[in-house]
Amino acid sequence: MEGASFGAGRAGAAIDPVEFLKQPQTLLRVTTWIFSIVVFGSIVNECYVNKDSQHPELLCIFNENESACSYGIAVGVIAFFGCIFFFVLDLHFQQISSVKDRKRAVLLDLGFSGFLAFLWFVAFCFLANQWQRTTLTRGFAQGADAARAAITFSFFSIIIWVVLALRALQRYRLGTDMSLFATEQFGTEPSASYPGYPGGSGVESTETYQSPPFSETLEANPKGYQVPAY
Repeated sequence: MEGASFGAGRAGAAIDPVEFLKQPQTLLRVTTWIFSIVVFGSIVNECYVNKDSQHPELLCIFNENESACSYGIAVGVIAFFGCIFFFVLDLHFQQISSVKDRKRAVLLDLGFSGFLAFLWFVAFCFLANQWQRTTLTRGFAQGADAARAAITFSFFSIIIWVVLALRALQRYRLGTDMSLFATEQFGTEPSASYPGYPGGSGVESTETYQSPPFSETLEANPKGYQVPAY
């Protein structure tokens, strides 16, 4: 792409909403956004249940461990708002004219995606471990499907955030390579000269222009002048 930088075209170009929504990165962000809703929505709505009729208080279904539910909700909410932020950033990324600002945006995407992949990995391991230790009572059985859904979509979220991190890394390398390509055209030494323009025919001539010597242009005795005899 002519004038491209960090995977986007020239700044100020018109945005095509249809093409933007068809981009793999956009589809991945929308997908993980939906997964985050499934995870924290399932935990909030159905993973706090009564253990039995003798315990009316609501308990976390994951082995009655409040930390497991709280952590799953926290990661889901962070991923939810993070997806919205980077979705908007992707939408306006092409309008960023500064190469340095584009680089910062790509690095932010890379760091956040890697961090979320790690958080989802911890969430999956934590929830799965606590679910294995859970004793299913009659009350807990009502929220079993929601607990399994939270664990399953936590695992899927790991994969998608890893893919987003890899795509951000690819965009960063693309931008870096193009910057190096743009600067290697000239010498790095301060005294290096700029390349000259080629001739009109596009072929450099091996012949060089030389001014004729004075002996060929000046006559010994110019016409009309005689050396006086003494």
